[in-house]
Amino acid sequence: MHHEPVMLNETLELIRSHSSHKKILDGTLGLGGYSEAILNEFDDAFVLGIDCDEDAIRFSRERLKKYEDDSRFKAIHSNFGSIAEIEECRNFDAYVFDLGVSNMQLELPERGFSFNNDGPLDMRMNQSEENMTASEILECTDEKTLAKIFFDYGEERHARRIANAIKHSRTKINTTADLVKLIRETLPQPLQRKMGTHPARRIFQALRIYINDETGELERLLDSFPKIAAHDVIIIFVAYHSLEDRIIKRKFREWQNDLLGKIITKHPLVPSEEEIARNYKARSAKLRAFCLSAH
Repeated sequence: MHHEPVMLNETLELIRSHSSHKKILDGTLGLGGYSEAILNEFDDAFVLGIDCDEDAIRFSRERLKKYEDDSRFKAIHSNFGSIAEIEECRNFDAYVFDLGVSNMQLELPERGFSFNNDGPLDMRMNQSEENMTASEILECTDEKTLAKIFFDYGEERHARRIANAIKHSRTKINTTADLVKLIRETLPQPLQRKMGTHPARRIFQALRIYINDETGELERLLDSFPKIAAHDVIIIFVAYHSLEDRIIKRKFREWQNDLLGKIITKHPLVPSEEEIARNYKARSAKLRAFCLSAH
């Protein structure tokens, strides 16, 4: 399964320039691309990888087995919003978070994340938890709340129309193909052509964020940093949509105003045209970094 870390060179340079790079936490381990690159780049580094997806933990541990055998890598199954509660997550020199959906989640139809692959409408990142699937959310949530989810988390302009169509559907929406079909049937063809993207993209994004409480996890993560920074650290985020990026930008400004450290990226770094041509997933990425001082 192919995975190319987004803005990897920029991430490595920030770690090199603003930390001793002895201990690095990869808070979104995924398929292990960032962790492997960091371990290769810094010969004496130890990397702790965290992911709430057990499939990702298994895959990355196999991929990075030689580093684990050398006691340079370890993986933990957890949500990154809980790092303040995990003693092992303290006292690192750098923290890296790529907030995108992993290729494993997108490419496995049975996970239900992709509007391009037909599979059960699931979208749970941590399948060991008993939270509802996307299909169950659509069935159990009232129309007004659904529209709010689509608008708040997907910034979908046609949220009410789509929510209405879902709640008045005569058939249960069990699969990703069911949902895509309903959205295509709901939105007029001329409107779909003007959208410039897949008509289901924002709805899938909204459901994924809501089901996995992604913005809540991000808020909890950011709030934990001043508590766990035992010495100066660099914190790096790669975000892919405006909701996440605004949360990070606001928190970094708050930290700087409170004299907790310094924003390293005055403006977010974005991928080069060459990287976007090579890796289309990178097109919407924004990288922000902050040096947090211990207090």
